[in-house]
Amino acid sequence: MDPPASLKKEWALTREAFDRLLGMFDMDRERAGQKYESARLRLVKFFQWSGAIEPDVEADETLNRVARKIDEGANVYNLNAYIQGVARLVKAESLRNPLRKHLDIEEAYDLAATIDEDPDKTERRVCLDRCLGNLPDESREIIITYYENEKGIRIKCRKQLATRLGITPNALRINAHRIRMSLETCVRECLAHCS
Repeated sequence: MDPPASLKKEWALTREAFDRLLGMFDMDRERAGQKYESARLRLVKFFQWSGAIEPDVEADETLNRVARKIDEGANVYNLNAYIQGVARLVKAESLRNPLRKHLDIEEAYDLAATIDEDPDKTERRVCLDRCLGNLPDESREIIITYYENEKGIRIKCRKQLATRLGITPNALRINAHRIRMSLETCVRECLAHCS
């Protein structure tokens, strides 16, 4: 029996866990990467068809859980079937709790824009600025451009950014998601050290 969620410790995907997951796809790293991306794309489509609000987030959550289980020593004989089983569990959890919350970069900017004398808001802004400063220039440009402007203008700006970078809008969305997830982790860790 799993411990209650409040007692479970946070798990972060490590390089070693990711390498083990890739090794399950294929021993050749190039082919493993292609198979990983193919599996991720199938997951994104699965969650889109399931009506997920953020199918790419659910797909990444699924692959992270699979990597964690493999890292913890689970015997996985049919990787694709195992991934689909985990995806169904993630979908069921999402349906039970559609308001699952995580720090969103938009919320962080909204909080940063309304900073007054509240020390928590000041710490969040300092951490956000520090983490943004640690990003490579292109990643920082992608994440800021991806989330700036009003919603109507934002879509047009995202299409222009994808064109300028020479990638598809879907590839831009995936890149922005990955940058956002690493940025959120950085902000959480920074805030933990400030406390």
